[in-house]
Order: sequence, then C-alpha cells, then structure tokens
Amino acid sequence: MGIRMFRRLFALLAALAVSAALAQGAAQERKLANGLRVIVKEDHRAPTVVHMVWYVAGSMDEVSGESGVAHVLEHMMFKGTKTVKSGVFSRRIAAAGGRENAFTSRDYTAYFQQVPKAALPLVLRLEADRMSNLLVTEAEFSREIKVVMEERRLRTEDQPHALVSEALNATAYFAHPYRRPVIGWMNDLENMSHHDARNWYARWYVPNNAFVVVVGDVKAEEVFALAQKYYGRIKARPLPERKPQLEPEQRGARRVVVKAPAELPYLLMGWKCPVLRDVDKDWQPYALEVLTSVLDGNESARLNQSLVRNSRIASSVGAGYDATARGAGMCYLDGTPSQGRSAAELETALRAELARLVEGGVSAEELERVKAQVVASQIFKRDSIFGQAMEIGQFETAGLSHQDIDRVLDRIKAVSAEQVRAVAKQYFVDDDLTVVVLEPQPLERATPRPAPPGVRH
Repeated sequence: MGIRMFRRLFALLAALAVSAALAQGAAQERKLANGLRVIVKEDHRAPTVVHMVWYVAGSMDEVSGESGVAHVLEHMMFKGTKTVKSGVFSRRIAAAGGRENAFTSRDYTAYFQQVPKAALPLVLRLEADRMSNLLVTEAEFSREIKVVMEERRLRTEDQPHALVSEALNATAYFAHPYRRPVIGWMNDLENMSHHDARNWYARWYVPNNAFVVVVGDVKAEEVFALAQKYYGRIKARPLPERKPQLEPEQRGARRVVVKAPAELPYLLMGWKCPVLRDVDKDWQPYALEVLTSVLDGNESARLNQSLVRNSRIASSVGAGYDATARGAGMCYLDGTPSQGRSAAELETALRAELARLVEGGVSAEELERVKAQVVASQIFKRDSIFGQAMEIGQFETAGLSHQDIDRVLDRIKAVSAEQVRAVAKQYFVDDDLTVVVLEPQPLERATPRPAPPGVRH
C-alpha cells in the first residue's frame, strides 16, 4: 500500500473516530457529597449497561510484608456482607442475565458488571452494600488465601515468562513499589491474616477514594439519581497520607538470570521511560507509543519482519509500553530465540534494530500506518461499552481526566518522525536498562498443576 493510500485511510479513520464520538456523546460527571465521583457515558446502540467501581488502591499502595493484600481483598469482596451471604452477589448478577468479575493492578482495583439495563439498580445496590458492609471473617479468609497461594503457583511460579517479568520489576526498581508483584510474594501470603485484609478494606475502600463508571443504554440523570440513592448514604473517611516513592537514578545496566523448566530461552529488556502527566505539555509519551507500534504494531512491523521473517533469529518478538500509570513507566522489548539461537544473539539483534531506527529514523509511510492503527484501535474500542468504561477508568486512576481521551488521540496523530527518533535515542540507553534472561532447565522438573478452584480471573 502506497503512502497516498495510507493517507486516505488515515483521514477516513480519523473522520470515523470523530463521528463515533459525536454519535455517543461525551461522558458526564457528578460528584456526591461523600466524595464519590460518578461518570456516565450514554451509548444507546444496545439495551445493556456496564457498571464499574474503581478504587484507587493497588499493589503500589502496599507496604513490605503485606504484598498481595490488595488482590486478596479483591477475592474477599465476593465472600459476603452483613446483608448478602457469600456467593449470593454473583448468583444475583447471573440470574439478572449479567456477568461480573474484578481485577487488581499496581494502580487500582476494579469491579464490574455487564447487565441488561433494567438490572442497573440491582447492581448499584449490591456494589454500594459491599463498599460499606463487607464481612472479612477468619474462616472465609483461611479458605480464600489458599486459593490465592495456588493461583500464584499456577500463574507465576509454574510460568517461566511470568517469573522473568517478576524478576525484571524486582531488579529494575529499588525503592518504587512497582518492585512488588501484584499477587504478592509467597512468604507474605503465607503470613497474611484476615486482619490485614480487613485493615486494607477499612483504609482504602471509601467513597472518597473511588469512582463509578457507567456506560451503556442509560440516561445520565437517572444514573446520578440511583448513585445518590445507594452510594450517597456511605460516609467519607480520611485517607492515609500518600508520600512520594520516587525511584533513585539508575547508574548502569542491571542483569539477572532466571532458571526454570522451559523448552527455549526467553529475553526481556526494560528501559525506564516517562508516563503521561500533562496531556498538553508532554510529548515524549506519545512518541513512545508510536515508537513501540513501529517496532511491534502488527505482523509487518519492524521487529517481526527483520528478526522473525527475515533473519529467523527469533520465533517471536515484541515491544510494549503503557503511557498511563500512577507510578513509574517502562518500555519493553522481549522475544524467544529460534531453536539453536541464544538470548545473547537475540539481544544483539534487538539492539541493532534500535540503532537502525536512531540512525535512519522512520519513514513517512511507517508513521502514517502506525497512526492509522492507533485511530482504528480507538474506533474498535468504542464499539464496546466495556472497552469505553475501561478506558475511562484507566485514565482516571492515572490522574488524567476522561475528558482528555480524544485530546490524547489528537496528540498521537501529531507525533513527528523526528520525535520518534528522539525518544529512541534518549530513553533506550544502557544506564536505564534492566535485562532478564530465562535459562531453560529440563522440563521433567516441572510439576503441572490443575487450575485452583475459586480463581475468578
């Protein structure tokens, strides 16, 4: 496809994005007296609605010795309240024709339901109930902590790539709380009590540390009235002081080897990079988004073309970056060497691709293609009410505003080839680099485990 065709496609997708946004309308927001913010986005294309509660409390708010407590509390939120017995929450959502789940990250913990629009009052009532009336009993905790420990074994300790990722964070960060895994260290889980989970709930699960996102076939004023009815009665409480936890300057590359049962080596490289703080003043995060898409935006992107299809030094390769986070940012390159090739060879090849980009920049055609992909992904995201709710929540928890979502898209579309080259040169340097290599061990050492009962996500 030539550059003219890409420009036509880019213009078409941009126009579609604008028309999609206009058709759905902007999100509306209201703040209750107790500090809870309610954000509503009307989308009347189907008679369904997504309701999400976001608590601005994730693993980065934990302290040493209590890693994993945010995720454990997420599990406990399904174990009953003073008025709703354990398991009843999920059964009522299912009976209403809906689905529900939750997830914990470094930055937040979120709970969601997608239901027919007639079931929205039920959802608000149930969520408001467990925001204020959760029971964290020793008996329920003792059962659930075993599920969480088995989840850690299944999803981290038995997964070589997960061990590599965990090792990279623990090595890259000395002071920043991102060094701790979301699921927690096993020793902390083994020594956790129901008091730890209860204290976490009392500390962070308050309306003035949360916001509600509702997207779907609703009227904003009706949602605000329901929110006032159910959430408005919950009292605000003082929040703990959050002190800055800045990572000291890195003073050279860091390297770690992880040994685990696996067929092939695996390489993960991470460079400390900035995240988005000011939508209008920052430009580096937008350029980094474009840069990683140039390297790994699709099957025809640079890394896949050069290292998988042409030289065949890798069986898989990728690049990653997330511009929205409460804490520190990082850009990643990773890959699995082809049979008979080493992680060291793959690292050399990845470095060569970065050097080629810094020296030669990106072509106009590459730039247009990547921008078209970004706009297209935004359009596809807006076809899903769940995707819209997720985007709003992630922006808000990162300290940004949902009102900036379209502005961010405009800024990405304005990124120049020189800005892409500049961020590659500035941030992909050894002083900010952490490298973790998986050194395969015999597979007979691996112990397959069945999925633990009670794991929800």
